[in-house]
Amino acid sequence: MLKKLTMLSACVASAFAMHTAEININDTDLELSAKFDMGQFNDAVEPETMYLGAKFLNGDESNADSISGAKLDPYYEVNFLSIHSVGNQGMSLGMGVKFNHTQNHSSLPLGLEFGYKLPIQNLVPMKLNGCIYFAPRSLAFSDADSYLEYRLDYNVEIIPHGNIVVGYRHLETNYQNLDFVYNSSIYFGFKIGF
Repeated sequence: MLKKLTMLSACVASAFAMHTAEININDTDLELSAKFDMGQFNDAVEPETMYLGAKFLNGDESNADSISGAKLDPYYEVNFLSIHSVGNQGMSLGMGVKFNHTQNHSSLPLGLEFGYKLPIQNLVPMKLNGCIYFAPRSLAFSDADSYLEYRLDYNVEIIPHGNIVVGYRHLETNYQNLDFVYNSSIYFGFKIGF
């Protein structure tokens, strides 16, 4: 009985193991995100290669190009990413897909992500990450013509699995007569790995 309980608790603990949790802020915006390492759920998947995630961004009008005085609704996202190392020089490349939604738009953008561990000796580990996601008219909904998102961030691991993040993000939806920038801002935050 004890053996069965131990196995059951190990399975339950791994099912709820979160690979990363991140909070990014600036003076007006709040962004929360989590990524689950699918290798922790399925033995057939190599760890740190496939992720399922979610994101919430409560953007402020001051970092948007919207109709003056209009209140921005929160941005929600569910995402999937497959990423792998390229060579042995600290570079990784990945492909992903997202479903994102605000009151003004929904889209299903496809994208590319990259990571590069900086080869600086005798210092704390540092990494440069970036991504670009695009949805043409066929994958943009709610009368949108397209959706574009790009990000660039710099991570410094100050403790094991604990990073300080400084980055820039740009989220834009294009309509027939309007280019609506939901958020374009610099942020800083913390990323914790589990």
